[in-house]
Amino acid sequence: MSLHKPKVVIVGLGYIGLPTAAVLASGGHDVVGVDVIPRVVEGINRGEVHIVEPDLDGLVRSAVMSGRLHAVLVAEPADIYLIAVPTPFKNGHQPDLTYIEEAARAIAPHLRSGNLVILESTSPVGTTEKLAAWLAAERSDLAFPSGPQSRTDINLAYCPERVLPGNIVTELVNNDRVIGGLTPQCAARARKFYESFVRGQCIETDARTAELTKLTENSFRDVNIAFANELSLICDELGINVWELIELANRHPRVNVLKPGPGVGGHCIAVDPWFIVDSAPGSARLIRVAREVNISKPEWVIEKVAAAAKLTQHRLGREVVVACLGLAFKANIDDLRESPSLEIVARIAELRLACRLLVVEPYVEALPTLLSANALVEFVELDVALTEADVVVLLVDHVQFRSVAREALEGRTVIDTRGIWR
Repeated sequence: MSLHKPKVVIVGLGYIGLPTAAVLASGGHDVVGVDVIPRVVEGINRGEVHIVEPDLDGLVRSAVMSGRLHAVLVAEPADIYLIAVPTPFKNGHQPDLTYIEEAARAIAPHLRSGNLVILESTSPVGTTEKLAAWLAAERSDLAFPSGPQSRTDINLAYCPERVLPGNIVTELVNNDRVIGGLTPQCAARARKFYESFVRGQCIETDARTAELTKLTENSFRDVNIAFANELSLICDELGINVWELIELANRHPRVNVLKPGPGVGGHCIAVDPWFIVDSAPGSARLIRVAREVNISKPEWVIEKVAAAAKLTQHRLGREVVVACLGLAFKANIDDLRESPSLEIVARIAELRLACRLLVVEPYVEALPTLLSANALVEFVELDVALTEADVVVLLVDHVQFRSVAREALEGRTVIDTRGIWR
């Protein structure tokens, strides 16, 4: 191979694929991004981004203008293929690997001996082996790894992303990476690639261990959030301020209780623990219960809103206006995937707990389809919501909501699921 940096094809231009493409292109790689959505491809080729992420828009624009990054609908020949497609679940929390299988079929015609294929999508244990099998079924003329010492024409590895939405660009470069190969040779080849742009430590292991490492990281978070959410239920039942309780408990030098919320969302923490439960259902008891606790929290919030609306209606002698602040799954981003806030707002609308339901979400331009078809729901600015609402429900601790003056909430019933207005 010549001294130039290898050409990289990235399949999937979402919250991980697009930032990775931009970072690689800015570092000198020729990068081709592949996505099945025409408007995403067209927008990127104009230097535009379709997601909200600090610093990403300028990085993409610069990469496109330099000629190092462009997007297409169909994969093409490259030296390295990186798969970053969604892995949702289906049929009672069973992993859905359809997008990975489709990605395998998309790149298979272009593979040649010496290529490196890396799976970054969060996946159940054994998925990288399935990827190898899917590729082998398409390309019988090439040898794929079938064991630690097997001969292979194509190197396959698994390297999960481990970034925080809102800080993705920085963490893609600075965080340590766990790189699992189907053979030691595969791991070493992938590590060399990541070391070309990652400042954190790149650690080699086998693919199965790398797959479970990612699931473990997010399950650890989920279990700890479930503990905080369960504490909030207990405190409500016992008449104790959960926020004060956690502050006091955290004064212990070896205690660090997280803060509760309306539930758990996002493409990782709300999904990944189920992959472990599906793989080892008899053993993953604590992980399963933690998921159940977090899944149940939105319904508890809805019950609080229903009770508040009823009391307020009785006090005012008329139907009430409810304002819900935030739809994203976490603060200061536009990501609505698996968002408990979106679930809560949809249920409030479905149950008709108000005569008008005002929704504020500063990081999206329009209501999602789930809400836009309901005539009860209005998409408004924050000042309108605070002026017209009788009941205010804080669901996401966006920076815009943190700055709300306490005087603006006077005379209104407030349900603060994030503890920023206590």
